[in-house]
Amino acid sequence: MADWNDPRRTGMGVGPTPGMDGQIGERTVVDEGLRKHMLSIYNYMASGVLLSGIVALLFVNSSLFEAAYTVVQSQGRMYAQPNILGWIIMLSPLAFVLFMSFGRNKFSAGALQAMFWGFATAMGLSLSTIFITYTGSSIAMTFFATSGAFAGLSLWGYTTKKDISGWGSFLVMGVVGLIIASLLNAFLIGSPGLELAISALGVLIFAGLTAYDTQRLKSEYIAVQHASMTNPAMAAQYPLQKMVILGALSLYLDFINMFLFLLRFLGVARGE
Repeated sequence: MADWNDPRRTGMGVGPTPGMDGQIGERTVVDEGLRKHMLSIYNYMASGVLLSGIVALLFVNSSLFEAAYTVVQSQGRMYAQPNILGWIIMLSPLAFVLFMSFGRNKFSAGALQAMFWGFATAMGLSLSTIFITYTGSSIAMTFFATSGAFAGLSLWGYTTKKDISGWGSFLVMGVVGLIIASLLNAFLIGSPGLELAISALGVLIFAGLTAYDTQRLKSEYIAVQHASMTNPAMAAQYPLQKMVILGALSLYLDFINMFLFLLRFLGVARGE
């Protein structure tokens, strides 16, 4: 059996074949663990998106939807107008994100996992309103378009040798700007042209975040694994299960936001 603490294994192997001393190389261990780690993140993220979609479809077709929203028609388009319960539903995903982000060191992996599924359910309830505004076929088309774009961008972020960590601050500033511009346009300006500009920027920003977050998650795993090989206490400080759940949350948010902004371009409104 390989001695994982044997310093002789460092740098010995670059593939699945053991080195001359019978030890598997550090790079091989990290590479194999990284693939498994990223696959777990993608599985969680995809399961969360699937859960949200199922919840959204069930909720919009139930009598409970009428307790939270009133369907209205304006300028030939249909909208779901929220009441107090509707606003609670729409804001609840944000509460989950804040709890998970700021409480990541306090909550156990099991608690974070439960909160992730709760977040996906709450997001599904919130997303149900798109089925009132847009046709089902255009929603499906936009979903598949987003899936293809997300897969390509995430693959590029995973495989590129270019360091894109510097994108982070600019992308975060872009998200803040999007939020401010969206609020101003929704409550003060009401410009269709500005709404389209915000949507275009939103697609670009979350496309960038998809690649950035993928590389960040990859780099974080490699850093933690290398550090834990010399300091085993690091593994306890940064449990992989927590990293998987929070990583899935990041990619889920990138995917959903890119989908919603893209839907404003590709979505066909009901009633048109």
